[in-house]
Amino acid sequence: MKALLDDFLGGIKALAPSRFPYRRFALALALGGLGGWLFVQAKLPLPWMLGSMVFCTFAALISLPVAAPAVIRPPMTAVIGVMLGASFKPEVVAQLPNWLPTLAGLVLFMVACGLCCVSYFRRVAGFDPVTAFFSGMPGGLIEMVTVGEEKGGDARIIALIHSARILLVVMTLPFIVQWIGGVTLGGGRVAGPSITQTPLGSELWLIGCGILGVMVGHWLRMPAKYLLGPMLVSAIVHVTGLSAAMPPSEIVNAAQLVLGVTIGCRFVGTAPRIILRVLLLSVGSTAILLALTLGFAWLVALVSVHGHVPLILAYSPGGLAEMSLIALALHTEVAFVAAHHIIRVFLVMVSAGPIFGLIGRRKLPAE
Repeated sequence: MKALLDDFLGGIKALAPSRFPYRRFALALALGGLGGWLFVQAKLPLPWMLGSMVFCTFAALISLPVAAPAVIRPPMTAVIGVMLGASFKPEVVAQLPNWLPTLAGLVLFMVACGLCCVSYFRRVAGFDPVTAFFSGMPGGLIEMVTVGEEKGGDARIIALIHSARILLVVMTLPFIVQWIGGVTLGGGRVAGPSITQTPLGSELWLIGCGILGVMVGHWLRMPAKYLLGPMLVSAIVHVTGLSAAMPPSEIVNAAQLVLGVTIGCRFVGTAPRIILRVLLLSVGSTAILLALTLGFAWLVALVSVHGHVPLILAYSPGGLAEMSLIALALHTEVAFVAAHHIIRVFLVMVSAGPIFGLIGRRKLPAE
């Protein structure tokens, strides 16, 4: 409890005017809001997240004074966690046995992604073995940066590669899903009821899920505790029928906006030539990842009860929150998609370090 309180007090201190770049954050939000509004007008997929992400990435590229400090992401992440948990219904439990073939396919998919991307970063990008290995893992940005740096890799390059992976996958996958599934993600399909239409009791349930979820995530030492904790508590509340409340649309859109701004601002402070080089290299690795995603989704669909679109979203190595938001926009098996991403990130986190230690630097591809 003391550690959680210390985290909270640390977050409050980080908001002090002497430490928080309010002007740069305000500019980032303004640019992100403009991008989101333009994407809404153009009826593009997930407008508030993709629009803000694109505009803030461009702002970082041309060195505009924007910033999105880490302290602002957890509250919005908790909102998304509650929203994803609200998509878990009682009938999800009955579907769990049907996930066995898709989970087996997920493990094979991760192995294929790791082998192909590590080889790509060694042979094409010319990265050193450690940097190539941890850059090529399909998930776990923070963990891969931490472990990769401990092993002697270039932490900055690993962080940028993973940030670019999430950026490019999230930017391209919605259009692929629209094309394959014949559906539209434009407009406001993610939105739930308006905040003016949400009963006070429902809002209290949602707030309680968020607060208790963060505490549970901290106590259980969950990775991504601000997302998975609220998601777990919200899922329990909704599966057991205690509440059927959904987060208001205004809060959901705000969470998407902040999420997009933080992704775009990850490149702030990096020289434009390095950003461009990483983005160009990541175009190749993203093409590999998406090709593998489509291939495995097609193969696994032959032996499972799930269609191509849910499998594409479940396997695609974008972010958990981002891919789940796309599933939510499609109203398609959000629990299935979110669960597979949780398992993917968990497997990457627990296996990458030991696997690297087992194979050694001499046995990495292209050595």
